[in-house]
Amino acid sequence: MITVDIIFKYFPHLTDLQKEQFSKLYDVYKEWNDQINVVSRKDFDTFYEKHVLHSLGIAECIEFKEDSDILDVGTGGGFPGIPLAIMYPDSHFMLVDGIGKKIKVVNGVVEALGLKNVTAQQIRAEEIKHKFDFIISRAVTQMPLFLTWVRKRIKKQQRNAYPNGLLYLKGGDLHEEMKTVREYHETVELADFFEEEFFETKKVVYVDLS
Repeated sequence: MITVDIIFKYFPHLTDLQKEQFSKLYDVYKEWNDQINVVSRKDFDTFYEKHVLHSLGIAECIEFKEDSDILDVGTGGGFPGIPLAIMYPDSHFMLVDGIGKKIKVVNGVVEALGLKNVTAQQIRAEEIKHKFDFIISRAVTQMPLFLTWVRKRIKKQQRNAYPNGLLYLKGGDLHEEMKTVREYHETVELADFFEEEFFETKKVVYVDLS
């Protein structure tokens, strides 16, 4: 079984509170998952690799500045939003999903961890009125369709090293999928940061929506 040590291996400078929160994630999700299935039960032995560390791949691409506003679209059980909210306690995260029981789990995890920088809501991305510095997501749908949902949700004012936009966790060959994306974009290979076999085909796709 893969333990929380895999997080500490790649992120050795966490505070004591962050270490405590990451350490609690497994038990909190296990308890909720026994009630509402949001994480594949066969994945629990690799929970910290396939869900938590994978989410933190975005943290290898950007360090969110204080008071950044981040929207996690199609968060499911809270990925990538919750691990990133632990990593960046001075940024604000809104986690949304169209399925109410998934948001129930997110709220339960947020409460159990004492996260003060996360709000969660059952809502479709197209219905959100607020604007954000960055939108994050984990392979919700094909990129061209996803961009139609979120293009207008980006703030104009910049505060981070990258221009405001989308950070999207995807896997496999993205060449065809990205052909019709007109905005500037680049792909980061997570295998450049994480040595585990799981990350060989995993990527973070950045799209500039500023």
